[in-house]
Amino acid sequence: MARDRTVALPAPPEGNGAVGTDPGVASPRRRSRGRKTFVVAIALTILAVAAWALLGSSLLVVRHVRVIGAGGLVPAAAVRSAARIPLGLPLARLDGAAAARRVDRLAPVLSARVSRSFPDTVVISVRQRTPALAVAVASGYALVDAAGVTVTVVGSAPAGLPLLTTPPPVLRGSPAVRAAAEVVQGLPASLHERVTSVSASASSVTLLLSGGLTVRWGGPSQGAQKAAELGLLLHTRARYFDVSDPATAVTHT
Repeated sequence: MARDRTVALPAPPEGNGAVGTDPGVASPRRRSRGRKTFVVAIALTILAVAAWALLGSSLLVVRHVRVIGAGGLVPAAAVRSAARIPLGLPLARLDGAAAARRVDRLAPVLSARVSRSFPDTVVISVRQRTPALAVAVASGYALVDAAGVTVTVVGSAPAGLPLLTTPPPVLRGSPAVRAAAEVVQGLPASLHERVTSVSASASSVTLLLSGGLTVRWGGPSQGAQKAAELGLLLHTRARYFDVSDPATAVTHT
């Protein structure tokens, strides 16, 4: 007669209660934590290498300083000297705004902008002031722009720039200088080349032309109409012309 046999089953492993889990295989949660740690480590390594390349290595440093817009009254060498950007400086450490301010202090410079051009170049772009008038000074003639800023001083009267014969006590920011410069710069070339001197107040400009002709121009407005009217009147025998109101121009012999 056969006897019943009872077989004891092994107890499940302690821990998460999973049946049939191999204790030698990492759980999904543990694998996820491992991947995150690896990604963070890679990211930190990349940031460290980038910081070293930008700030500490010789890979991205200033090797060239290029100047755009120089020449004439603003030599490129003078711009580089004023900017004071040392070769070998890491590009990431460049203070472009400070360098631009130093270049702006050059009298002939209207504005300056400094930018990086990777991997190894700094670009300085300058806009030059344009002399519009000459003013007699103790050392010669000051060439001033429309804002009354002295761009440079020369020893002899410059060709092609009218002489401002009644300069205000302070040139910079003077309305009279601005009015005279605006009138002169707006003249047609054929008329501009005949202007020898200018006298001006804030509201009225008078031109002296070659041959001793005098033109009361008035203010800078209606420049094209005034120039056209004067072009017709210059063919007369008159010596004095008032085109301050081009609709009712007046001449005197």
